[in-house]
Amino acid sequence: MNGFQPSRRSALGLLGVAPLATSGVLMTSGTAHADRIPKDARPGGAYDRFLAKLADDDEFSGTVLLAHRGRTVLARAYGMADKEKKIPNRIDTVYNLASASKPFTALAVVQLAQERKIRFHEKLGTYLDGLPDEIAGTVTVHHLLTHTGGMGDPTRPGDTPPPQKVVKSIEEQQADLRKRMREQRLEFTPGSRHAYSSMGMEVLGEIVAKVSGKTFWDYVHDHILVPAGMTRSGYFTRPQWLSDERIAHPYMYQSDGSRVDAVRNLDKGAVLGGAPGSNAARAFIGNGGGGGFATAPDLVRFALALQGGKLLSRPYTELFQSGKVPMTPRPQAGDPQPALQEAFQGYGVTAPIFNGQRMIGHGGGIGGGNTNWSVYLDSDWIGIILCNYDLDIQPIITRERHAVTGL
Repeated sequence: MNGFQPSRRSALGLLGVAPLATSGVLMTSGTAHADRIPKDARPGGAYDRFLAKLADDDEFSGTVLLAHRGRTVLARAYGMADKEKKIPNRIDTVYNLASASKPFTALAVVQLAQERKIRFHEKLGTYLDGLPDEIAGTVTVHHLLTHTGGMGDPTRPGDTPPPQKVVKSIEEQQADLRKRMREQRLEFTPGSRHAYSSMGMEVLGEIVAKVSGKTFWDYVHDHILVPAGMTRSGYFTRPQWLSDERIAHPYMYQSDGSRVDAVRNLDKGAVLGGAPGSNAARAFIGNGGGGGFATAPDLVRFALALQGGKLLSRPYTELFQSGKVPMTPRPQAGDPQPALQEAFQGYGVTAPIFNGQRMIGHGGGIGGGNTNWSVYLDSDWIGIILCNYDLDIQPIITRERHAVTGL
């Protein structure tokens, strides 16, 4: 990918806006299909009140959306997208997804496998040059898709922290990625256990580019975002993040109790969110490991397109989202989340069973930002949480799940 640039249409993808009703997401009142809507998921219900209280206490800033069968049941936006310019968060505000865009990478790989251009059990050396021999000859595409490849992750304690320098171009960022790929060492025998790896997903992004002949960003734009109708989403550069008023700025908590705009203060680092000292805005653009941008309605469109067969055939959709590797032991009696019955890793998505319902989704976190999207496969619900504050997002996710499943 050396020397490649994202095309103007992908890098400037925010310029197009499609009416929600034409893309399968109907912005209707919470009374639609009222008999099928659990009371806690309705406007004014327990979930809505919980979020309002967080926002009132300045502990939540962002956008949430619940949709049932493509119809919006609950949509709320709180706080400011840009405090300096006094721009509020809206339902269609664009957020940095952080790792919640990893499934785009995995989906791109599965699409190419469906076309027989990638094979899941081929070694990485089949597709990429420059990897260490122990990785190129032992780690497979399947290993990376399921986070069982033994590669590192900068957010884990003890792993190499992310670079602190401010990257000034796509070329510089790609050179840094290739250098880090060459320096990788296995932490355990591939396939022997599950350990989350952003580096592994970055490598998959490189494979997508090499096999498809496009930049990673253009491939995702052409084969995922456009078919799904995600007109406000994409991989945007730091200058766009700074200048486009539709993109929320992340507000990082600092040790003195203040919050700073991460995009305008590249010298500041994370205290609570992301790896300590990191600042996602120092990167020039996202990659296979994360950093894509999306709105809540666009993520609903993504979920509907995936389940509707617009992105993969039915067999490959099932292959993409089915659980393959256990992530955690089954909770025992007295566990604080007894409704979480199982948790599996799919191909780039998590695939838990919660209160007897199958789900897929993914979350993400950076300094000043936390995100999560969930698809409830057995009841046709979609839940989106996009936040531009540092916070513990798990209680919000748990509240959403209980509201949707009626527990």
